[in-house]
Amino acid sequence: MDRSPVTSGNLAEVGYDHNSATLEIMFRNGGIYQYYNFPNFMYERFIQSESLGKFFNVEIKNRFPETRI
Repeated sequence: MDRSPVTSGNLAEVGYDHNSATLEIMFRNGGIYQYYNFPNFMYERFIQSESLGKFFNVEIKNRFPETRI
C-alpha cells in the first residue's frame, strides 16, 4: 500500500486502500499497523483533522481490528 508523509508528532506516514477499507499507519517509532473495516468517511475525517495524533488516539486506537506488519 502506498503511504504519504504526514505532519504529526507520532505518525510518519498514512495510506488507505478504498477497496479493502484498510488504513495503514507508519509511526515515527518505525511500527507499521493496518486497521481493517475502516470506512472511507472516517479516512476523510482523519486526514482533514487538525491533529492526526489526537484523532488517532480518540477515534481509531482500540476501535478497529488491527495488525502490526
